[in-house]
Amino acid sequence: MRQVAETVAAEAAAHLRELPRPDAADPASVTTKSSPTDVVTANDTAVETLLRARLAQLRPGEPVVGEEAGGTGGDAVTWVVDPIDGTVNYLHGLPWYGVSVAAVLRGVVVAGAVAEPASGRLWSAAAGAGATCDGRPLRVSGLTDLARAVIGTGFAYSATRRAAQARMVAGMLPSIGDVRRAGSAALDLCAVAAGWLDGYVEHGTNWWDWGAASLVAAEAGAVVRVPGPPGAGAPDDGLGADVVLAATPGIAAAFTELARTLGAAEI
Repeated sequence: MRQVAETVAAEAAAHLRELPRPDAADPASVTTKSSPTDVVTANDTAVETLLRARLAQLRPGEPVVGEEAGGTGGDAVTWVVDPIDGTVNYLHGLPWYGVSVAAVLRGVVVAGAVAEPASGRLWSAAAGAGATCDGRPLRVSGLTDLARAVIGTGFAYSATRRAAQARMVAGMLPSIGDVRRAGSAALDLCAVAAGWLDGYVEHGTNWWDWGAASLVAAEAGAVVRVPGPPGAGAPDDGLGADVVLAATPGIAAAFTELARTLGAAEI
């Protein structure tokens, strides 16, 4: 399953590189979903179509859940895909976006890959088999001092929720080293796996955003908290129903408590 995820993610990234980047002002190629900041391009749809076709060839009969075309899982292996995680970055020419493919069994991610079209990097992991980037083993940072930690985050599409998230992040700043908001949940989690970030927290992401990358981070040694698949109950940890949090072990407890203290459950 890891090999399949790597293959189809890399192929989809290569296909995306061949497509002309859409014009942000062209309504024929760019539309919005839940809010004016929640954009989708014609290329999102084209890449997801390719992902579905290749998975049907390589894993016939297994359901696919995708950001653009939806779908439902089953008791057997389900593939969860995001054709472009970081569409706003892609649309504006920023290179931090990726194609995400995850294999899920009974609600648990067991294999996955994230391909970066701009850089060519390929991140992947399988449960119990470690995580790699371009074949090189990954390991989280060894940081133990929260006051020096660089934390990644992101913001939801709802203006009201964004304001609440901003308040939480502002509350964190006196207690951490710094904050980065790069625009792709999947690649932020991969950055934790590589030790580029010491932690990451975000509300409002979806299964396809964090599916593959959460396993990459966990297999690289991160402490990872995810909401669970659609319909599953949230962990009873005071962080809220849909927060994703990942951190190197040396700061994980302190970082989690800081998010909890700053009202993560109310965002």
